[in-house]
Amino acid sequence: MDLTLYDPKGSHTSELISCDQDFCSSTFDGPISGCKPEIPCPYSITYGDGSSTAGYYVRDYLTFDFVDGNLHTAPQNSSIIFGCGAVQSMGSSNEGALDGIIGFGQANSSVLSQLAASRKVKKIFSHCLDNIRGGGIFAIGELVEPKVSTTPLVPNMSHFNVVLKNIEVDGDILQLPSDIFDSGNTKGTVIDSGTTLAYLPLIVYDELLSKVFARHSGLKLELVEGQFKCFHYAGNVDDGFPVVKLHFEDSLSLTVYPHEYLFPYSDGERCIGWQRSVPQTKDGKDMTLLGDLVLSNKLVLYDLENMVIGWTDYNCSSSIKVKDSSGTVHTVGAHNLSPASTFLNGRTLTFFLLLTVMLNCFFN
Repeated sequence: MDLTLYDPKGSHTSELISCDQDFCSSTFDGPISGCKPEIPCPYSITYGDGSSTAGYYVRDYLTFDFVDGNLHTAPQNSSIIFGCGAVQSMGSSNEGALDGIIGFGQANSSVLSQLAASRKVKKIFSHCLDNIRGGGIFAIGELVEPKVSTTPLVPNMSHFNVVLKNIEVDGDILQLPSDIFDSGNTKGTVIDSGTTLAYLPLIVYDELLSKVFARHSGLKLELVEGQFKCFHYAGNVDDGFPVVKLHFEDSLSLTVYPHEYLFPYSDGERCIGWQRSVPQTKDGKDMTLLGDLVLSNKLVLYDLENMVIGWTDYNCSSSIKVKDSSGTVHTVGAHNLSPASTFLNGRTLTFFLLLTVMLNCFFN
């Protein structure tokens, strides 16, 4: 795919955010040491899957599609402060390219929070990532249809943290330590659509794979690209492997089917999407991080007004109904951006489906 990099010098509405401005001070919880008015406000972010971006903040107009009727939109814009990426890394594989990443977190500096502060939207959004046909649905606004069951978000967290109670494989609950999903200072399990796969603490990972492959003890696993455990399998994986269910607080469950956690790599070869996490918390505990591996082909609701998150299995090539800030209900359809022949191709579509606001920059 051809990238469309943002060039701040090519935009007459672009404005550099300096380190002495209020936005920078509030983002860093105080003034930056050695700050001078001509120094840009920097940022550096490392994500749970090892990918990272670093650069500086700018202000410019974000153009987005405003829903003004059923299956109809019109362009609008809003002045937004966002990160202009100078250095990007895709993590361990370092294979991939993207225009940028949207910031829809809970912090006041996120794009969603800035749009909400200007009273353009409420802090509620939904996405549905289609890893079969490609594309999907992304919408800001109160979800009216379909109805989605929810679980509470852990308060005072920078990410979307939820309480994972247990994991069921082939009808059996994994026997795990009672505190295994409480990762200390970063309590709870992180839901992150910006991460491709799913990362589990070592004990959980070993128990899960043992149950998943209980029917196939003779399968030979090989390491692909230095990180994926893969195997050759000629049959239908949904017939040959068990369903995995994740159970959360308030009786919300998330079902992950074999064709989702065993993604196709090449003809007749499947790779395991469950990955071992590495200690990423201050107290050295393993983080539980659930990405697109478990979120694809589901409508996922993030309701920051009521501090809940939820999901339901859904046809991501169909449509949903959302209520805008005026109370009007509209139908929002899917955007079929590109065919997705494999799960990893679906990963690429995530960045194009969402508005591009942590932009990689073009430098002359």
